[in-house]
Amino acid sequence: MDDNVHTIEQFYGVYLLYCLNPKYKGRTYIGYTVDPNRRIKQHNKGKKAGGAWRTSKRGPWTMVLIVHGFPNDITALRFEWAWQHPNRSRRLSHLPRKKARETVYDYALRVLAEMFRVGPWLRLPLTIRWLNQEFARDFPSDKLPPFHMPVCYGPVVSKKLKCGSGDHGPNQSSTCVVCSGDIDEKPLVCLSPDCDLVSHIVCLSKSFLEPGEYVPIEGRCPRCNESYLWGDLIRKYRGCYGNTNIVISKDITDDIAMSDSD
Repeated sequence: MDDNVHTIEQFYGVYLLYCLNPKYKGRTYIGYTVDPNRRIKQHNKGKKAGGAWRTSKRGPWTMVLIVHGFPNDITALRFEWAWQHPNRSRRLSHLPRKKARETVYDYALRVLAEMFRVGPWLRLPLTIRWLNQEFARDFPSDKLPPFHMPVCYGPVVSKKLKCGSGDHGPNQSSTCVVCSGDIDEKPLVCLSPDCDLVSHIVCLSKSFLEPGEYVPIEGRCPRCNESYLWGDLIRKYRGCYGNTNIVISKDITDDIAMSDSD
């Protein structure tokens, strides 16, 4: 496999399609998938092959961008719905409607940029991936994604998570280093192979939380004192770390909670 292709386990993504058909050129489609490569083929083959009614017989389509890193399908589907219906989402009610001379594509990107800056999505460990660099755009300087959301380029391959594939790490005990209590379930471990951290998932999440926060973003390991994203620790906990890069967030001060959703 090409070294530039990232393989991600337990993949949940929300994507943006762009129509290349001269008759319908400029149209867009927003959808959800667990396998982007299979999904674009379905869209281009039509409804009978599993594609959507809105894209059927209007291709070819190209998948220009995909947002992934959602913790589950429900969260991804809610993101998809809000991106599709910004005027109906109470989280985006402040966003100006599409301008008369604004293309549908530009409007979709403007909505997306705003979504990364409001709850509940602000705190998720998302990755913004441009699949077709010909259509890539820089986010406006005043609408940049949070530091813990990397923007990357290139193809991605989804991989199903195998049961029991999680790595508990070396030299582990059954005692939580945070609360000193016994660990009866699968422990949370550090990303560093040289660190012997073992913890209850709840205990470490509480130690990462800042005042007023409900969902942690990043924090320091109590054993090795290195700073890690909470989302990356959870990926390892689930055994789906894959090729996800560690990106440390800095100066994140917004305390919008994830507990309230559309």
